[in-house]
Amino acid sequence: MSATLVRRRTAAAAFGLATALVLAACGNPSEDTTTEVAAEKGTTTKINTSPDQKRVSTGKVDSIAAEVPEKIRKRGTLEIVGSSGSAAPLTFFATDNKTVIGVEPDLAYLVADVLDLEPRINTVSWENIFVGLDSAKYDVGFSNITVTEERKEKYDFATYREDNLGFGAKKGRDLKVDGPEDVAGLNVAVSSGTNQEKLLVEWSKENEKAGREPVDIKYYQNDSDTYLAVQSGRIDLYLGPNPTAAYHAATSGKTEVVGTYSGAGATLQGLIAATTKKDSGLAKPIAAALNHVIENGTYAKVLARWGLDGEAVTESGINPPGLPKTNK
Repeated sequence: MSATLVRRRTAAAAFGLATALVLAACGNPSEDTTTEVAAEKGTTTKINTSPDQKRVSTGKVDSIAAEVPEKIRKRGTLEIVGSSGSAAPLTFFATDNKTVIGVEPDLAYLVADVLDLEPRINTVSWENIFVGLDSAKYDVGFSNITVTEERKEKYDFATYREDNLGFGAKKGRDLKVDGPEDVAGLNVAVSSGTNQEKLLVEWSKENEKAGREPVDIKYYQNDSDTYLAVQSGRIDLYLGPNPTAAYHAATSGKTEVVGTYSGAGATLQGLIAATTKKDSGLAKPIAAALNHVIENGTYAKVLARWGLDGEAVTESGINPPGLPKTNK
């Protein structure tokens, strides 16, 4: 796939995503607790952030559940791990500050339904997701984890969403990002240990080789701190998952997405995947469960609920090509 095609596809998906997020923010909130947020043109809208999420559910499939490793089947639970950082609409806390909500836990719950297991959501810092998978403390990560060739050496993946990155800026800054030259000399925020950081570091090196200024990379681990830095002018841009950038733009009215890019680089569409310890035996039944919910329509309902229709995949694959070790 050409670099131009990937960028066009990603930009089109981002446009659809931003539109869907605005519509999702306006549509049918729960009658329980809601949060009023600023929307476009000075109006406000309501988004359901209550602990009673009325999650989309589905039935068990005995033939798929039978493929789950015996130890997990006997235990009866699926230990799911995700990031403790607030990143709506991916994973964040409801108004009770303890119930984990978002598209990631919703999809994890669907998989657990098919596997006939009780889902248990555990939230930890980003680096401890992988520590916990390595030690078998957790069974599977649902945390916007990108498939990369380096990670495939230690983990197995079952894909469930496209991975698109978004460059966010303060609204009205008149910035546009299509490639490395557009971030030369700018202050750009990113979270450490992510594929976004990897992309930004390599773009900075590319700029230096071309005689341009490097990127002044700033590290933020908390979205709220990042947004404050953008508003105050301490940073020019932030790079993160496009869903969170689009969500914040749609609900706050203070930022905008000024560029998108595939999470796997210029020539490959990035993919987000359920992540398990390598050779644990879980990737196959999880992929089968995901394909089942894709087929029965509950997967589409979950993505639509969070305004992420534009990042849907048509099937779950095991260990597909991922972000190369050298992203060019």
